[in-house]
Amino acid sequence: MAAAALYVSLLVAIVALASGAWGSWLWWRFDAQDRYWLAIRATQLGALALTIVAGAVWITGERPDSWLFWLYSLLPVAISLIAEQLRIIAAEQVLERRGLSGAEDVGRLDDAGQRGVVRDIIRREIGVMATAAFVIAFLALRVAVERGGL
Repeated sequence: MAAAALYVSLLVAIVALASGAWGSWLWWRFDAQDRYWLAIRATQLGALALTIVAGAVWITGERPDSWLFWLYSLLPVAISLIAEQLRIIAAEQVLERRGLSGAEDVGRLDDAGQRGVVRDIIRREIGVMATAAFVIAFLALRVAVERGGL
């Protein structure tokens, strides 16, 4: 089971680092690509895989030397959930900052204004998700380090 924990954690770290780097590039360029969200979902699936591996470790009766293994294995799912909530808040913040109360107000803007609002919202969302991907990558690498005590 220790080998599975190592391989899964390293795979998750690679996917999450790639997602975080790509998201950072998109954020920097004010660019939005639909394919990026597939990378984020792959990172979130990896976070779930880490949790499943931790469950398998528990079920097989293996007990790591350090409780940090459990923390690093379970936190990525929590990070994914928190990041999704922050995406929702990001849209609300952009609208609030521009003095808009909702979609109706955005609909009254000219085309350039609407595009600007959407662009700001997507940029914030990408920034949140790229940051979450980097955190998940760090935690996955820590699982790889901690699994040595299995």
